[in-house]
Amino acid sequence: MAPTLVHDLGSYLREQRTAAQLSLRQLSELAGISNPYLSQIERGLKKPSAEILQQIARALQVSAESLYVRAGILDAANPDPHQCDVLHAIAADGRLNDRQRQALIDVYRSFVGNTHVDPAPSHPSSSPSSTHA
Repeated sequence: MAPTLVHDLGSYLREQRTAAQLSLRQLSELAGISNPYLSQIERGLKKPSAEILQQIARALQVSAESLYVRAGILDAANPDPHQCDVLHAIAADGRLNDRQRQALIDVYRSFVGNTHVDPAPSHPSSSPSSTHA
């Protein structure tokens, strides 16, 4: 199943790049990744990390979440905004390397699963016992 997702990602990226009227070289420069690596992603030969997807999304001006779904990082059947926020934060954190990002994603998913995330953390101000002035 994963090769189909990666191929789907590559086709989608090519469509988005073409729609933006960018050459492969132009997009690779905007995204800050090598031209050969981007070509391999588009052809479905490589599965990019969340960070690389974030860079490509920024360069194409599309949502990173849409790329995460196509890459199989997010579940398309049950996209959860909280899960998207967490994965986006992991992808955007420049202090992490690709291996650390993937480890965090794996740990996060091991706790919450791929399709279910608690609706919201409980905050003292939103608890039923809080009083309104």
